[in-house]
Amino acid sequence: MQRMQKFNCLIMLSLCSFFSVFLVGCHPPEPIKIGFIGGTTGRVADLGISGRDAIQLAVEEVNLEGGINGRTLQLIIKNDQQNEEKARQAVAELIEEQVEVVVGPMTSDMAMVIVPELNRAKIVCVSPTVSTEKLSGKNDYFFRVTATTKNNASQSGAYHARTGKIHRLAVLYDLNNQAYSTNWLKYFRQEFEQKDRQIIISLGFDATAGDVFSEAVNQVLAVNPEGILVIGNSMDSALICQQIRKANTHVYITLADWGATERLLELGGKSVEGATAIQVFDRADPSSYFQQFRETYLERFQEEPGFGGVLAYDAAKVVVHALKIRKKGQSLKEAIDQMAEIQGLQMPISFDEYGERKKSNSRMSIISGSHFVVLE
Repeated sequence: MQRMQKFNCLIMLSLCSFFSVFLVGCHPPEPIKIGFIGGTTGRVADLGISGRDAIQLAVEEVNLEGGINGRTLQLIIKNDQQNEEKARQAVAELIEEQVEVVVGPMTSDMAMVIVPELNRAKIVCVSPTVSTEKLSGKNDYFFRVTATTKNNASQSGAYHARTGKIHRLAVLYDLNNQAYSTNWLKYFRQEFEQKDRQIIISLGFDATAGDVFSEAVNQVLAVNPEGILVIGNSMDSALICQQIRKANTHVYITLADWGATERLLELGGKSVEGATAIQVFDRADPSSYFQQFRETYLERFQEEPGFGGVLAYDAAKVVVHALKIRKKGQSLKEAIDQMAEIQGLQMPISFDEYGERKKSNSRMSIISGSHFVVLE
């Protein structure tokens, strides 16, 4: 009897072991976790939201096709609120979640906080829109799919020097994203200040300190500039343009690429008409690849993707491609480092040894009839 009981127990244990192995074998593989960090609330929300939405589209497309090697993608979204402590907290949470890669952040100041943390954790960071030169020249885990501030600001400065219309320029720049704004001013100045052209005043503003725009505008207009350069996000740029036009209807206005979004057109209205801006993508691109993305984005979110959405989709495509080509035992950074050129929405994407995109799509434009019209 005892023998029979022992035999039955052995049979039951064997069956339990068999079914345990069977159930584990049938369990779907763990998803690949991808983090997104961006400011999706507050003054920079249009950039963060468009980036988040474009990445969601890219992830959904991959999952509809069966994922990568049978593994679905899981997007984990964090809002940095354009705040250093919130950004650090977001990174810590994503590291704890064991994400394989982070797409973002969307602003340079947040990148200065986030990138060192991700480097220490050896987690790849692919930013759609961070352009500060302060992260250039380093063979680390940071990659970007946008052009640098040096590229964009230099192109804008050279344009204004070449056209020769403006000789006395005033500058208003954002103190809450100085890794971008002071960097941008530096390279613009290098190209613009030639012969008799000069920046006669540069004044920082802090939009979190209350209604500061009217005072700042009055200060720069007091030195009688021929033009004003605004280096800020779309909301602040629109509000500054409104204040400029209340006080002066003819002074020339030009904007940095950060402020040149659809939100600027919506909030700025007539006050931004005639302003110029450097753009990092072509809204009028007729290619089927771009137009298909644009139509899908419009149908899903009822608004234009803007440069944040376009570049975020490109960043997501880099991540997806690297995950697909990564060999056994290879890190994701190694896969991107060895990645051949791939097609982005508008331009080919490839990186130099420091994770910088080799080709850019920057161009000067003017706002006319509530649209960005390419100048050159």
